[in-house]
Parts: sequence; structure tokens; C-alpha cells
Amino acid sequence: MDGELWDVTDADGIPTGRTHRRGDPDFPAGMFHIVASVCVVRGDGLVLMTRRAETKDFPLDWEFPAGSALTGETSAEAAVRELAEEAGVRVGADEVVVVGRLTERTALFDLYVAAVAGDPALTLDPEEVCESAWVPLAEALRRAAAGEMAAPWVRRLERFGPRLAELVESRGA
Repeated sequence: MDGELWDVTDADGIPTGRTHRRGDPDFPAGMFHIVASVCVVRGDGLVLMTRRAETKDFPLDWEFPAGSALTGETSAEAAVRELAEEAGVRVGADEVVVVGRLTERTALFDLYVAAVAGDPALTLDPEEVCESAWVPLAEALRRAAAGEMAAPWVRRLERFGPRLAELVESRGA
């Protein structure tokens, strides 16, 4: 959301002591902010995908719940907060397993996996998400390759796909 305050980090994700307000121009050159996401896997091996609201960038594209870390938050804390806000699924920051980090233009993107029991009830935030689906990971990868996921996800899943598949398989059925 516009107005969020982010820590500005160096290339290693270490906060510099500076902050940047989302939506403000002139993000500091050569600096980054943390963006984190969680691929949630149920016991049956299906993963949660959410579809971006029509009013957001990349409208109606699919993704895994994600968002920027707020000032003072760790990457894992941001990932679980975004998951709770966007889909109503609650897991602890100590329950997520890191898949990897990808350096993007102004962001350090961290992807995590979290296992959940049963079929958790979802509460979608209509300002963020218009639809959700539990799908096999292969379907998420297909959607990325077919251009049905938000554009940044294509590179992310190309990079993380094999490791993500290992972690999803080890946490699912």
C-alpha cells in the first residue's frame, strides 16, 4: 500500500539506517528493500495461489502471497504477515523455510515455503486478492511459463523452481 515505510538495505539485506516510503520517487540507487513471499503447501501437496485484485499492478495475474517488509521487520516476519493479510492463513515466522533470495532492480526477493495442516479456511483481502486456488506446483510453474502469473514471477520461478519443488514435495503428501 502507498505510504508503507521500508528499510533501505545494502545488497546483503543489511539495513542502512535509511527508510523509503512506498510510492515516493527516487529510490536510492544501488540500494534495495526486502520483498518476501510464502508458497503454502497443504498435506496433500497442493500449493496456494492468489490472483491479484484488478486495481493492483499486474491486475488479475496469479502469484504466491507476497509483499514488502515494513521498517523493522525481518524477511520471514514480512512473509508471514503478508500471507495472513492477503489470504488469512497464519503460520509463524519460525515455521517458514527459505527457498532462496533473488536480487531484483530495487528489491531483494525472498521466497519461503510453509506447510499447513488440513484445508485452512481462507479470508481473502479484496483490495489485494480477487481469487485463490489450491493447485499442484506443476500448475503454478505452468502458469508462470504461460504468462498467467505477475511478470516478476517468471524469473523467480525459473530460478527457484527446482529447490521449491524439493521443499514442496518434502512438506506435502
